[in-house]
Amino acid sequence: MFRSLAMAAALCVAAPAVAQVPPFPAAFKAQDIKTNGTTIHVRVGGHGPAVLLLHGYGETGDMWAPLAAALDDDHTVIVPDLRGMGLSAHPAGGFDKMNQGRDMQGVLTALGVQKFDMVTHDIGNMVGFALATQLPDRVGHFVLIDAPLPGVGPWEEILKNPLLWHFRFGGPDMERLVAGRERIYLDRFWNEFSANPTRFDERSRQHYAALYARPGGMHSGFAQFAAFDQDVSDNRAWLATGARLNMPVLALGGEKSFGLTMAVVMRAAATNVTEGVVPDSGHWIMEENPAGTIALVKPFLENGR
Repeated sequence: MFRSLAMAAALCVAAPAVAQVPPFPAAFKAQDIKTNGTTIHVRVGGHGPAVLLLHGYGETGDMWAPLAAALDDDHTVIVPDLRGMGLSAHPAGGFDKMNQGRDMQGVLTALGVQKFDMVTHDIGNMVGFALATQLPDRVGHFVLIDAPLPGVGPWEEILKNPLLWHFRFGGPDMERLVAGRERIYLDRFWNEFSANPTRFDERSRQHYAALYARPGGMHSGFAQFAAFDQDVSDNRAWLATGARLNMPVLALGGEKSFGLTMAVVMRAAATNVTEGVVPDSGHWIMEENPAGTIALVKPFLENGR
């Protein structure tokens, strides 16, 4: 059943009123969709061709509110929380990205969507890529922003970056270390991966830290990274078949983050790649430069419509 986003926010956490991120347009509605052995929380609004927005670690679908507001006049905008994140359920397993692609297939089926575009960020890139390999003929345009794909392109070189130690951080003892200290752990991501950490503002930090502090939140977050070995195997098996994505792809990196490397990654897996850089931004593109991100994404989605 649909419920208002205001109700969803109220259910979210017992956080102070100030700890709110920019809201989605008032006409957006939220619903919980049971699919693939779990429940996915989804926001939907707008009219027109469908576009699926997928978030990454350290945030939830809430990150996409500015882009959703820019697209909803002429798109049906679909914004899930990934498996185990935000207001979605916290299942025991199933965090490999091919399985999460099937989560998204179930969401699209429940909403009656056939053709769709995608805009993805961080771990959302990995889930979106899996979905694109599963449903290549149904994806119109695909925008990937500022994160690698396990096993694709220069993955092994990317892993050598010392900032990525968190890829192997997890397990019961690590969960004990961060219990009650979720904000401290997440601040490290928001600070080290920003061009200017002050742009990831206090209300957003409070909002997301409270969501990740919900029961099962950190466990599920660590499980996203723990699945990377399986993701590498799955992606390399797909590449080994000779398959490639043929839809138009826009590969964006933050100027002070992944930059043009996003395009290097995607050219190893896709045949029609346009490169771009979000100026004056680190990893957190919707917090650091939402206007610049929208200015790159919206024309690409509209091209060829």
